[in-house]
Amino acid sequence: MDATLKVSRLAKQFVLRQSRAVAPTVLDVLEDVSFEVFPGECLVLSGASGTGKSTLLRLLYGNYLATGGSIRVRQEAGWLELAGAEPRRVLAARRHTLGYVSQFLRVIPRVSALDVVMEPARLRGCAKEAAQAKAEALLARLNIPEKLWPLAPGTFSGGEQQRVNIARSFMVFWPVLLLDEPTASLDDKNRQIVLELIEEAKAAGSAIVGIFHDIYAREAVVSRLLFMEGKGE
Repeated sequence: MDATLKVSRLAKQFVLRQSRAVAPTVLDVLEDVSFEVFPGECLVLSGASGTGKSTLLRLLYGNYLATGGSIRVRQEAGWLELAGAEPRRVLAARRHTLGYVSQFLRVIPRVSALDVVMEPARLRGCAKEAAQAKAEALLARLNIPEKLWPLAPGTFSGGEQQRVNIARSFMVFWPVLLLDEPTASLDDKNRQIVLELIEEAKAAGSAIVGIFHDIYAREAVVSRLLFMEGKGE
């Protein structure tokens, strides 16, 4: 079985400019990071705070531009090099290949929670009725009260927003799924549901890269650990 995601000698450097009179500060956050992730496994990023775990996830999703190295993801047409890819190609990968559960839900104001969750399926051409049925099932499974479904999630509690975020991310199959503290802000009952969703994604063949500071959650889903020794996030 071939890998779905291949990262080779990845580097990220930040240059901080305080003023023209002061020389810029150069931060080498990631240096020479290499790994592969295969279908059906969860690679957990391990290391102390400040070692670049969140930076790595943002690089994989295209939020940050790599200073050096390669990020290749397998698609139907072959391998896509994400490091330095044109924005339109990154956006296309986010629609079909790269899923991302961030720590915060970022959505358009006044869009209902149901529509937020449905969007990934609708963008892939799924019929509205089928998308709505799956979205409703996910929201119910994640214990979001039905009375909240027509409301904008910006009015929800932090835990409710995170569960909407998770429902949205598990609406469709992602060949590569990036998880940044997906069980943060959740009680034990809802944490267990999220762990079940992750296991179902693994069984379906997703290659998962995740950050889990929750030791119980990490041990429940981990296939392999990548220990990081970077210099900052």
